[in-house]
Amino acid sequence: MRRLFPVTDQTADVSDRTHDRTADRTHDRTPHRTGDTADREWSLDELAEAYAYPPGETAWLRANMVSTLDGAAHHDGRSHPISGATDMRIFGTLRGLADAVIVGAETVRKEGYRPAKSREAFARHRADAGQTEAPAIAVVSAGLDLDFSLPLFTSPVTPTLLVTGASAPADRVAAAERAGAVVVIAGEGATVEPERVAPALAERGLTRLLTEGGPRLLGQFVAAQALDELCLTVSPMLAAGDAQRIAGGSALRDPDRFVLTSVLEEAGFLYTRYRRS
Repeated sequence: MRRLFPVTDQTADVSDRTHDRTADRTHDRTPHRTGDTADREWSLDELAEAYAYPPGETAWLRANMVSTLDGAAHHDGRSHPISGATDMRIFGTLRGLADAVIVGAETVRKEGYRPAKSREAFARHRADAGQTEAPAIAVVSAGLDLDFSLPLFTSPVTPTLLVTGASAPADRVAAAERAGAVVVIAGEGATVEPERVAPALAERGLTRLLTEGGPRLLGQFVAAQALDELCLTVSPMLAAGDAQRIAGGSALRDPDRFVLTSVLEEAGFLYTRYRRS
């Protein structure tokens, strides 16, 4: 793993070594290991530092998505085929840092979402931050058309949240609560108002928020200008076809401008971070 942006002394050192090795092909090609972040796997502590939430008690909503070079957010309906080992480590790191992971009901149904696990590697980080053993999964759903017998609802480390509107079907709300889910209201009517999701969770002390999509949910957050940060993995793959982009739904009248804050690279994958300008 190497950091491409922002440029640091390590970045310059990596560039110098790369130039030296390519300038003379007769030199020893064994990569440097000691203190060389470009030639080794980053530790979870290093990844946690690189992806730390900004300090403060205000809700911060970040998204984590992956896209191919030609803009596909999935292949055959799933994101895993366009991902990679390091992308999954970052996926786990972002979960390990979050108070709650926000996901759409359709993604829960398609990808078979399970509860977030308690991970020993993040136990100290979470304890120091006053967090629960594992992040809560917060499912955004208007109709609550979900299978409440799934482990996501029956056996989570931290109770699963259901984010819905005030007029959600009463029988489905009751079924969710019987299964052990906690219902959170983020809308006056039958649907969820995206701009109210983060504040509603923050009222429960959940301020470090992560959404993993899907594209429809992310599009709703983008349209409501409720997204603070995008962590986008650019996969060195081409998929063609008609796969959805990372954000769907209605287009904004004017594009919402974000600022690049970080780029990491490994094996052709780019791990980028953008924040609202």
